[in-house]
Amino acid sequence: MRNISRRDFLSTATAVTAIGAGGAWASPRPNETVRIAVTGVRGRGGDHVRGILNLKDVQIAAICDVNRNVVDKTMKAVEDQEGRKPAYFQDFRKVCEDKTIDAVTIATCNHTHSLLAVWALQAGKHVYVEKPVSHNVWEGRKVVEAARKYRKICQAGTQSRSYKGFQEAIQYLRDGKLGKIKLARGLCYNPRPSIGHRDDAPAPAGIDYDAWLGPAPERPWNPNRFYYNWHWFWDYGNGDLGNQGVHQMDICRWGLGRNDLARKVVAVGGRFGYRDDGETPNSMVVLYEFAGGPPILFEVRGLETEPYRGVKVGVVFHGENGNMVFSRSEATVFDKGGEEVRKFKGAGDHFRNFADAIRSGKSEDLAADVEQGHLSSALCHLGNISYRTGGFHAMYKVRPFPDREDATDAYDRFKEHMIAGGVQQPGDTQVTVGKTLAVDPKTETIPGDPEASKLLTREYRKPYVVPDEV
Repeated sequence: MRNISRRDFLSTATAVTAIGAGGAWASPRPNETVRIAVTGVRGRGGDHVRGILNLKDVQIAAICDVNRNVVDKTMKAVEDQEGRKPAYFQDFRKVCEDKTIDAVTIATCNHTHSLLAVWALQAGKHVYVEKPVSHNVWEGRKVVEAARKYRKICQAGTQSRSYKGFQEAIQYLRDGKLGKIKLARGLCYNPRPSIGHRDDAPAPAGIDYDAWLGPAPERPWNPNRFYYNWHWFWDYGNGDLGNQGVHQMDICRWGLGRNDLARKVVAVGGRFGYRDDGETPNSMVVLYEFAGGPPILFEVRGLETEPYRGVKVGVVFHGENGNMVFSRSEATVFDKGGEEVRKFKGAGDHFRNFADAIRSGKSEDLAADVEQGHLSSALCHLGNISYRTGGFHAMYKVRPFPDREDATDAYDRFKEHMIAGGVQQPGDTQVTVGKTLAVDPKTETIPGDPEASKLLTREYRKPYVVPDEV
């Protein structure tokens, strides 16, 4: 993305907003091809390309990536299947200006998800935005506001909601067949090795590094803050709670029927087992308590560990009549004695659902409307805010969840996990015990706590600013 003056940018942004507000680009008619631009293709964006190429009535009209060095393979894959080479844009704003493009998918780094989504919605595009839909709570709500204001389809990338087996399993819960739900437990036991230390260096040729930084503070390029490892830095990512964990958080909310934020959040954890450049915790226990109904208990483990009830990445609903365990691809019901009762299987096509909703023009046809993605992302952000505003305590002396037996049990297993891993010893270890956040779910704020409230949003580097008024 070229460097532009603030005057030029504001002029462009105003023009784009005016086009969107004017409704110049309505949804394609039933017999027309939906033209999509895929944004960010090195990682998850490659899955977007493969998924969209399977849809006969959808065309990949353009590829957008700030890194020219990673697009050739994707461009060729589209050309080989569709018989035509897609357009390439390094500047996302050029995508927004292209009136022939109906929709965009966004698979960039977390810190640009909301910004690009708002820009696209203002330009009259439908949007598929990967999880988390935001880098912080405030900007996620702005994406929801923009989708509603411009009356566009906006799908969150929590594709589990399109899985037929998961849909049936959730209905099983809703029908009360597991009895009263006592607890929803999210699990992200995802081994993450040390990223080591890397020195700053000049950005490689072909990368628009200013655009990659986007809203984040200006600083030198570093290979450890680029590519995948950006997840472990607060300026760009949200740790594994806000990375993989958003999927499991979404299933927890879905099963409990929660469409609000928790009123009380407290986290405990740290970055254990190695010293490296990473900032985010690799191990956490987070408790979310709501205004009525069962809590969500979330566990993150970035070191090698044994599974919990047979799964490492998944969700467990603890009910009166047994447990329901969600893995990555199926859900299984067990009775109180641990015997299998029923299994739910069946995949789904999240991109097909997105395209169909574009055609119908009805956001209620979406499996994962952006507001659902916002709430699941925001809960993860709140857990991180509790952690980031906490303080150090002796791991084997502190009791972070004195009033919750289930959370205390999770913390006790957390300590045992550290000992079993041979990386911590009793009496030597400091753990971060997060501040207990008192959240107002209606306003999505943390009243009376300026320290925590500051982390509900961020300082945006101009001109990459999510606006107050979308």
